[in-house]
Amino acid sequence: MQLHIDTDAQTLLHQTSDGERSMNLYSVEAFNLVSSLWVKLGWNAKYPYTFSWLGRPLIQLPEDVIRIQEVIQQLKPDVIIETGVAHGGSLVFYASLFEAMRSKGRVIGIDIEIRPHNRQAIEEHPLFDRITLIEGSSIDPDTVAKAKALIAPGEKVLVILDSNHLRDHVRAELEAYCDLVCPGSYIVATDGVMQEVADVPRGAPSWIDDNPSAAAHQFATAHPEFELVKIPYVFNESSLNTQITHWPDAWLRRR
Repeated sequence: MQLHIDTDAQTLLHQTSDGERSMNLYSVEAFNLVSSLWVKLGWNAKYPYTFSWLGRPLIQLPEDVIRIQEVIQQLKPDVIIETGVAHGGSLVFYASLFEAMRSKGRVIGIDIEIRPHNRQAIEEHPLFDRITLIEGSSIDPDTVAKAKALIAPGEKVLVILDSNHLRDHVRAELEAYCDLVCPGSYIVATDGVMQEVADVPRGAPSWIDDNPSAAAHQFATAHPEFELVKIPYVFNESSLNTQITHWPDAWLRRR
Protein backbone atom coordinates (compact mmCIF):
# COMPACT_ATOMS: atom_id res chain seq x y z
CA MET A 1 0.00 0.00 0.00
CA GLN A 2 1.14 3.55 -0.73
CA LEU A 3 -0.40 6.80 0.45
CA HIS A 4 0.42 10.05 -1.30
CA ILE A 5 -0.75 13.17 0.52
CA ASP A 6 -0.98 16.52 -1.24
CA THR A 7 -1.86 19.18 1.31
CA ASP A 8 -1.96 21.91 -1.37
CA ALA A 9 -4.48 20.03 -3.52
CA GLN A 10 -6.12 18.58 -0.38
CA THR A 11 -6.10 15.06 -1.81
CA LEU A 12 -4.95 11.63 -0.72
CA LEU A 13 -3.97 9.02 -3.33
CA HIS A 14 -4.36 5.45 -2.10
CA GLN A 15 -2.44 2.90 -4.17
CA THR A 16 -2.68 -0.88 -3.75
CA SER A 17 -2.09 -3.91 -5.94
CA ASP A 18 -5.73 -3.59 -7.04
CA GLY A 19 -5.30 -0.05 -8.35
CA GLU A 20 -5.48 3.45 -6.99
CA ARG A 21 -8.10 5.84 -5.67
CA SER A 22 -7.94 9.56 -5.08
CA MET A 23 -10.03 11.13 -2.36
CA ASN A 24 -10.53 14.35 -0.47
CA LEU A 25 -7.80 14.60 2.15
CA TYR A 26 -10.35 15.81 4.68
CA SER A 27 -12.87 13.02 4.08
CA VAL A 28 -13.81 10.32 6.57
CA GLU A 29 -12.29 7.71 4.25
CA ALA A 30 -8.94 9.53 4.26
CA PHE A 31 -9.08 9.90 8.02
CA ASN A 32 -9.58 6.14 8.40
CA LEU A 33 -6.63 5.31 6.12
CA VAL A 34 -4.24 7.75 7.80
CA SER A 35 -5.39 6.66 11.26
CA SER A 36 -4.74 3.01 10.43
CA LEU A 37 -1.18 3.87 9.41
CA TRP A 38 -0.77 6.12 12.45
CA VAL A 39 -1.67 3.19 14.71
CA LYS A 40 1.10 1.09 13.15
CA LEU A 41 3.66 3.89 13.39
CA GLY A 42 2.67 4.73 16.95
CA TRP A 43 2.80 1.12 18.07
CA ASN A 44 6.28 0.70 16.62
CA ALA A 45 7.46 3.95 18.24
CA LYS A 46 6.04 2.80 21.63
CA TYR A 47 3.70 5.79 21.77
CA PRO A 48 1.54 4.16 24.51
CA TYR A 49 4.66 4.05 26.71
CA THR A 50 4.52 7.83 27.21
CA PHE A 51 1.57 8.19 29.60
CA SER A 52 0.80 7.91 33.29
CA TRP A 53 -2.29 8.09 35.49
CA LEU A 54 -2.10 9.61 38.98
CA GLY A 55 1.59 8.90 39.19
CA ARG A 56 1.76 5.38 37.72
CA PRO A 57 2.76 4.52 34.12
CA LEU A 58 -0.31 3.59 32.08
CA ILE A 59 0.70 1.66 28.96
CA GLN A 60 -2.43 2.01 26.83
CA LEU A 61 -3.57 3.93 23.79
CA PRO A 62 -5.43 6.98 25.18
CA GLU A 63 -8.42 6.26 22.95
CA ASP A 64 -8.81 2.82 24.57
CA VAL A 65 -8.54 4.36 28.04
CA ILE A 66 -11.38 6.77 27.30
CA ARG A 67 -13.53 4.05 25.70
CA ILE A 68 -13.22 1.69 28.64
CA GLN A 69 -14.04 4.59 30.97
CA GLU A 70 -17.31 4.97 29.05
CA VAL A 71 -18.07 1.27 29.48
CA ILE A 72 -17.28 1.33 33.20
CA GLN A 73 -19.45 4.41 33.76
CA GLN A 74 -22.40 2.74 32.03
CA LEU A 75 -21.88 -0.79 33.37
CA LYS A 76 -20.96 0.19 36.93
CA PRO A 77 -19.27 -3.11 37.80
CA ASP A 78 -18.65 -4.12 41.40
CA VAL A 79 -15.30 -5.69 40.55
CA ILE A 80 -12.79 -5.32 37.71
CA ILE A 81 -10.32 -8.18 37.27
CA GLU A 82 -7.29 -7.35 35.15
CA THR A 83 -4.62 -9.85 34.18
CA GLY A 84 -1.29 -8.09 33.64
CA VAL A 85 -0.23 -5.53 36.25
CA ALA A 86 3.06 -4.08 34.91
CA HIS A 87 3.49 -0.69 36.65
CA GLY A 88 -0.07 -0.66 38.00
CA GLY A 89 -1.33 2.31 36.01
CA SER A 90 -4.45 0.55 34.76
CA LEU A 91 -5.33 -0.66 38.25
CA VAL A 92 -5.01 2.88 39.60
CA PHE A 93 -7.04 4.22 36.67
CA TYR A 94 -9.94 1.82 37.35
CA ALA A 95 -9.75 2.49 41.09
CA SER A 96 -9.89 6.23 40.44
CA LEU A 97 -13.03 5.81 38.34
CA PHE A 98 -14.71 3.94 41.18
CA GLU A 99 -13.61 6.72 43.53
CA ALA A 100 -14.99 9.41 41.21
CA MET A 101 -18.29 7.55 40.85
CA ARG A 102 -18.49 7.16 44.63
CA SER A 103 -18.85 3.46 44.04
CA LYS A 104 -17.80 0.62 46.32
CA GLY A 105 -16.07 -0.94 43.32
CA ARG A 106 -12.68 -2.59 43.63
CA VAL A 107 -9.95 -3.90 41.35
CA ILE A 108 -8.10 -7.23 41.33
CA GLY A 109 -4.75 -7.27 39.51
CA ILE A 110 -3.10 -10.55 38.52
CA ASP A 111 0.45 -10.95 37.22
CA ILE A 112 2.94 -13.79 37.00
CA GLU A 113 5.57 -11.41 38.42
CA ILE A 114 4.90 -8.19 40.28
CA ARG A 115 8.27 -6.54 40.54
CA PRO A 116 9.11 -5.30 44.04
CA HIS A 117 9.41 -1.61 43.10
CA ASN A 118 6.04 -1.74 41.29
CA ARG A 119 4.39 -3.55 44.19
CA GLN A 120 5.73 -0.98 46.64
CA ALA A 121 4.51 1.94 44.51
CA ILE A 122 1.05 0.39 44.10
CA GLU A 123 0.74 -0.48 47.79
CA GLU A 124 1.76 3.07 48.75
CA HIS A 125 -0.72 4.69 46.36
CA PRO A 126 -3.66 6.55 47.97
CA LEU A 127 -6.12 4.34 46.05
CA PHE A 128 -4.60 1.03 47.12
CA ASP A 129 -7.50 0.35 49.46
CA ARG A 130 -9.51 -0.46 46.32
CA ILE A 131 -6.84 -2.76 44.83
CA THR A 132 -5.92 -6.40 45.51
CA LEU A 133 -2.79 -7.92 43.98
CA ILE A 134 -2.41 -11.62 43.17
CA GLU A 135 0.98 -12.88 42.00
CA GLY A 136 0.91 -15.99 39.82
CA SER A 137 0.18 -17.15 36.29
CA SER A 138 -3.25 -15.93 35.27
CA ILE A 139 -4.15 -19.40 33.98
CA ASP A 140 -2.79 -21.41 36.92
CA PRO A 141 -5.75 -23.06 38.71
CA ASP A 142 -4.55 -21.82 42.11
CA THR A 143 -4.36 -18.23 40.84
CA VAL A 144 -7.80 -18.46 39.26
CA ALA A 145 -9.21 -19.90 42.48
CA LYS A 146 -7.72 -17.04 44.53
CA ALA A 147 -9.35 -14.48 42.23
CA LYS A 148 -12.72 -16.21 42.27
CA ALA A 149 -12.65 -16.45 46.07
CA LEU A 150 -12.62 -12.65 46.19
CA ILE A 151 -15.91 -12.35 44.29
CA ALA A 152 -19.13 -12.35 46.31
CA PRO A 153 -22.31 -13.95 44.93
CA GLY A 154 -24.25 -11.56 42.73
CA GLU A 155 -21.40 -9.12 42.11
CA LYS A 156 -21.09 -7.66 38.61
CA VAL A 157 -17.64 -8.43 37.24
CA LEU A 158 -15.76 -6.94 34.27
CA VAL A 159 -12.70 -8.94 33.16
CA ILE A 160 -9.83 -7.37 31.19
CA LEU A 161 -7.11 -9.62 29.78
CA ASP A 162 -3.81 -7.78 29.32
CA SER A 163 -1.03 -10.23 30.19
CA ASN A 164 0.55 -12.73 27.78
CA HIS A 165 -1.09 -11.86 24.45
CA LEU A 166 -0.41 -15.07 22.53
CA ARG A 167 -3.56 -16.76 21.23
CA ASP A 168 -3.43 -19.95 23.29
CA HIS A 169 -2.75 -18.11 26.54
CA VAL A 170 -5.59 -15.64 25.97
CA ARG A 171 -7.92 -18.48 25.02
CA ALA A 172 -7.03 -20.22 28.30
CA GLU A 173 -7.72 -16.99 30.22
CA LEU A 174 -11.08 -16.63 28.49
CA GLU A 175 -12.04 -20.14 29.56
CA ALA A 176 -10.77 -19.57 33.10
CA TYR A 177 -12.61 -16.33 33.88
CA CYS A 178 -15.67 -16.26 31.61
CA ASP A 179 -17.99 -17.78 34.21
CA LEU A 180 -17.52 -14.68 36.39
CA VAL A 181 -19.12 -12.48 33.72
CA CYS A 182 -22.85 -11.89 34.15
CA PRO A 183 -25.26 -11.05 31.29
CA GLY A 184 -24.57 -7.59 29.93
CA SER A 185 -20.98 -7.47 31.17
CA TYR A 186 -17.78 -8.17 29.26
CA ILE A 187 -14.55 -10.11 29.14
CA VAL A 188 -12.08 -8.08 27.08
CA ALA A 189 -9.18 -9.58 25.10
CA THR A 190 -6.97 -6.52 24.66
CA ASP A 191 -4.19 -5.79 22.15
CA GLY A 192 -5.50 -7.59 19.10
CA VAL A 193 -3.60 -4.83 17.27
CA MET A 194 -0.80 -7.42 17.11
CA GLN A 195 -2.36 -8.77 13.92
CA GLU A 196 -2.17 -5.31 12.35
CA VAL A 197 1.46 -4.62 13.34
CA ALA A 198 2.92 -8.02 12.47
CA ASP A 199 4.86 -6.42 9.59
CA VAL A 200 6.45 -3.50 11.47
CA PRO A 201 10.03 -3.65 12.85
CA ARG A 202 8.81 -4.39 16.39
CA GLY A 203 6.36 -7.00 15.13
CA ALA A 204 6.55 -10.70 14.30
CA PRO A 205 5.00 -12.49 11.27
CA SER A 206 3.43 -15.09 13.57
CA TRP A 207 1.23 -12.39 15.11
CA ILE A 208 -1.04 -12.42 12.06
CA ASP A 209 -2.70 -15.52 13.53
CA ASP A 210 -1.23 -15.67 17.03
CA ASN A 211 -2.98 -12.80 18.78
CA PRO A 212 -5.78 -12.01 21.26
CA SER A 213 -8.39 -11.27 18.58
CA ALA A 214 -7.93 -14.76 17.14
CA ALA A 215 -8.51 -16.18 20.63
CA ALA A 216 -11.64 -14.05 21.04
CA HIS A 217 -13.09 -15.31 17.75
CA GLN A 218 -12.35 -18.92 18.70
CA PHE A 219 -13.96 -18.40 22.09
CA ALA A 220 -17.08 -16.75 20.67
CA THR A 221 -17.56 -19.66 18.26
CA ALA A 222 -17.30 -22.16 21.09
CA HIS A 223 -19.42 -20.12 23.53
CA PRO A 224 -22.66 -18.87 21.97
CA GLU A 225 -23.58 -17.27 25.30
CA PHE A 226 -20.99 -14.62 24.39
CA GLU A 227 -20.95 -12.30 21.38
CA LEU A 228 -18.15 -10.18 19.93
CA VAL A 229 -19.40 -6.60 19.82
CA LYS A 230 -18.18 -3.15 18.85
CA ILE A 231 -18.46 -0.63 21.67
CA PRO A 232 -20.81 2.09 20.42
CA TYR A 233 -20.08 5.77 20.72
CA VAL A 234 -21.68 7.29 23.80
CA PHE A 235 -21.28 10.73 22.24
CA ASN A 236 -20.58 11.44 18.59
CA GLU A 237 -21.13 14.74 16.79
CA SER A 238 -18.73 13.76 13.99
CA SER A 239 -19.16 11.81 10.76
CA LEU A 240 -16.76 9.11 11.99
CA ASN A 241 -17.96 5.55 12.43
CA THR A 242 -14.73 3.69 13.16
CA GLN A 243 -12.59 3.84 16.27
CA ILE A 244 -8.84 4.17 16.64
CA THR A 245 -7.88 1.30 18.90
CA HIS A 246 -5.31 -1.29 19.94
CA TRP A 247 -8.22 -3.52 20.94
CA PRO A 248 -9.93 -4.68 17.72
CA ASP A 249 -12.34 -7.62 18.13
CA ALA A 250 -11.77 -7.53 21.89
CA TRP A 251 -15.14 -7.04 23.53
CA LEU A 252 -16.96 -10.28 24.39
CA ARG A 253 -20.35 -9.49 25.93
CA ARG A 254 -22.37 -12.11 27.75
CA ARG A 255 -25.81 -12.29 26.18
